[in-house]
Amino acid sequence: MNSNPPKNIVVIGASGGIGSALIDHYSERSPDSLTAAARDMLPPRSGVANCKVDITNEDQLSRLADDLRSRGIAPDLVIVATGILSDKSGLRPEKSYRQQDLAAFQKVFEINTIGPALVAKHLLPIMPRKGRGVFAALSARVGSIRDNGLGGWHAYRASKAALNMLIRNYAIEMARSNEAMICVGLHPGTVRTALSDPFAANIPDSSLFETAQSAAYLADVVDRLSPGDSGRVFDWKGEEIPS
Repeated sequence: MNSNPPKNIVVIGASGGIGSALIDHYSERSPDSLTAAARDMLPPRSGVANCKVDITNEDQLSRLADDLRSRGIAPDLVIVATGILSDKSGLRPEKSYRQQDLAAFQKVFEINTIGPALVAKHLLPIMPRKGRGVFAALSARVGSIRDNGLGGWHAYRASKAALNMLIRNYAIEMARSNEAMICVGLHPGTVRTALSDPFAANIPDSSLFETAQSAAYLADVVDRLSPGDSGRVFDWKGEEIPS
């Protein structure tokens, strides 16, 4: 268990179900700074700095990094809590390769893979160069190649598998300058959010988490991480998911 809880926290995707719950969870732990980044400005709240950030917009990510630097903040925890599986435009996970679509692949990869990569590009450089730091991105069990026994969901699975590879790459690179730095993927389980709503009818209530419950589980996993865990993917129980 980490005896030094994070003091300077940035949550990307803070307007989503899990991201918002993470802000709620960490605000109760009274960190030195807590930054909530989302595509649309969030309502003001005590102790939380709000930033308008689209993870696919490098100018906005650069401004976020500059703002943190100007405030003297080197975040020791960055959580990317964004993701897409379906949307109101008709995007749905594919059941067959015959349903694959270029625009759908581009959209899913842009949000699930490229966005977190751009966050890493701009925020990893301002994370601690000495001592513990954690860069975490929400991944998914279905991104595991070894654990895939059903197939389908091609764009989503592939985007998360690609994200897991990036996380491994970041772990290797960051360890060269800070052996205590940790880069991981986190699988939150199935949570009552907009992402899971279209599929929740097929999931038993006992297997669905509320957002606050999920945030608490994920924060506990983050607290228990060690440098030897860097580059890996863990579920909400802290159990490793195979690549």
